[in-house]
Amino acid sequence: MEKFITATKETRELITKAFSGISRQTLWRALHFEDINKGTDTERKIRKMALNCGGIVKVVSPECETIHDTTEDGRQIMRQVFKNGATLRVDKKTGETWITNRRGETVVNKQCVSIPQLSEIQGIAENL
Repeated sequence: MEKFITATKETRELITKAFSGISRQTLWRALHFEDINKGTDTERKIRKMALNCGGIVKVVSPECETIHDTTEDGRQIMRQVFKNGATLRVDKKTGETWITNRRGETVVNKQCVSIPQLSEIQGIAENL
């Protein structure tokens, strides 16, 4: 899932001065977590400073209708319906997750899904 840190113009200017006039590209790469596995110490420090100055980590996720429901047998289900007709369902108690395509056929079924895994599964549903 794509994520980034929001920072005001003043915060970006403060960071640029604090890090000896880093380039706009370096600042952008740090705030957008570009090459996070190859990120430099400077980029990590930039992100930390941005967060300490009021920056907020935001994520980009697919737009879809989300419904939280309780079934007749008492299961609490989160259901997301995507524009392509795919439906993602998550049992909030067990973490069981399944995706059906627009024809109602189950294409993914996983057990004990965590929040980070959920974003990956949402991407699968969105791209069916």
